[in-house]
Amino acid sequence: MSPRSALTYTREELLALCGSTCWASIVEGCAPFAHRDELHAAADEAFDQLDSDDWLQAFAHHPRIGDVDSLRERFAASGALSESEQAGLGEAGEDVVAELASGNVRYEAQFGFVFLIRAAGRSAAEMLEHQRRRLGNDRESELAEAAAQQREITHLRIDQTWNA
Repeated sequence: MSPRSALTYTREELLALCGSTCWASIVEGCAPFAHRDELHAAADEAFDQLDSDDWLQAFAHHPRIGDVDSLRERFAASGALSESEQAGLGEAGEDVVAELASGNVRYEAQFGFVFLIRAAGRSAAEMLEHQRRRLGNDRESELAEAAAQQREITHLRIDQTWNA
């Protein structure tokens, strides 16, 4: 992405920040953004208007935690961002990565969407801890928790790309 100063984001760039087409349309309608804070505010305004289908669409744009091959193949638009966000997995032991992988399968079977967590700044062990806890949620609670994680991820991506 190119540096930002009183510019708009392209549709593709917005979808790399958050995979919801509804979210991207709302944010696109608020452009241009003179300051990063304006984009953050537009992002939150858009998030407040999403329904569960919009959230599920956004979640579908995320690879499984630890699935680097999927990052490169399926998620060209957001893959580089996701890969850097998941850097904490690089130092994880094989047992932790294996448990995260099996937890991903259980999670998706239980909730119907990918386990979503703001991975940036978290170790694999921390992510695994969150995954274990969240497997105890009901679907409605988990959808809300995953949506909160999507917000965090999107705000981090805004910060990463504003001056990129």
